[in-house]
Parts: sequence; structure tokens; C-alpha cells
Amino acid sequence: MSRERFRDGTSFESQVGYVRAVRAGECIYVSGTTAIDDAGEVVGGESSYDQAKFALSKAVRALGSLGGQVDDVVRTRWFVTRVDDWEDVGRAHREVFGQSPPASTMVGVPRLIDGRLLVEVELDAVVANPAADPK
Repeated sequence: MSRERFRDGTSFESQVGYVRAVRAGECIYVSGTTAIDDAGEVVGGESSYDQAKFALSKAVRALGSLGGQVDDVVRTRWFVTRVDDWEDVGRAHREVFGQSPPASTMVGVPRLIDGRLLVEVELDAVVANPAADPK
């Protein structure tokens, strides 16, 4: 089975040895994604909602680079440092996935890799149309 990888160029990719997303056949897996922009700055400040929206947009962009779209997402996993903000994170999730909600898990964690980060999200997708394989 062929694999295609998408790198977004963050320093973590080379430091840790991973890529933002991998496509294997009709499946696309997007690594844990946070609200860090291309300049390495945290987006959204102290707002779990704003960080969640930015992280999701970044994850969806990675998904799209490998031929996927929001409707293809079958599972999300959230890691949140402030569990009491679950409704804000959930609102961001609902706004992105609308009428095509995936299975989802939200887990409270004491801290993410950068103490300013409040949320991290992973996406798993199954491309609805395997003929859309970009290879």
C-alpha cells in the first residue's frame, strides 16, 4: 500500500521525527495539532475556543492536502488542559463538523508540550471516494 506524507514544516516535525499527516490508501491520519502558527506563535491566547478553531483549521488544511475533506473525518481526539472549557472546545468542533459529526473523545490532561497551549486535536479520516487518491 502506498503512503503519502504531508509536512507543514514545524520545528517539532524534525525534532520528534513525525509528519503532520499520512495517507495510507483511503485512510488519512492527522497528527496531534495545536494552535501554533507558521511563525511558531500560539494563536488564540487564553481562549480554548479560539485555540480549538485554529487547531482544527490547521488539521483540516493538512487533511485537504492529502485529498480529504471534513465529511471524510470519522474520529477526532481532543486533549484539553482546562476540562471546564469543554463546551467551548465542543462548540468549535460542532461549527467545523456541522451535519457530519465524527466519533470523538475529549480527554483532560495536565499540560501540553508548550504550557500556553490549551487544546490539541487529532483527526482520522476515510476518504469517501478512493478514486480521489492524489497519487
